[in-house]
Amino acid sequence: MDLSTILSIAGKPGLYKLISQTKTGALVESLIDSKRYPAFLNEKISSLADISIFTVNDDISLQKAFQAIYKKENGGECIHHKAPEKEIVAYMREVLPDFDEDRVYVSDMRKLFSWYNLLNSKQLIDLNEEE
Repeated sequence: MDLSTILSIAGKPGLYKLISQTKTGALVESLIDSKRYPAFLNEKISSLADISIFTVNDDISLQKAFQAIYKKENGGECIHHKAPEKEIVAYMREVLPDFDEDRVYVSDMRKLFSWYNLLNSKQLIDLNEEE
């Protein structure tokens, strides 16, 4: 799973795949509806490979978090991101027991689970590939 070409764009729902770079930004394709859009340099664009989750000891990459969820669910979907807050936190404790509860907010957990379900539905999560 190469998360360096999967992007999150602030203010836009879902995730995007990088198609090509342009002088004014990038051309991206939505993973939700497969439509292509321009993403401009003034937008906050983050590669999923650059995002990590705070833990008590050290930060872990999103890829490792996705792999932990994938192992727990045997390749199936995880909890829905709109589940009640207590269920979201309990599920996060099962998947990543050492996450930093003071710095990882419920909104971050919801985004993690939403992204996992989207990537898993597109079969973009691979257990065997290392970072």
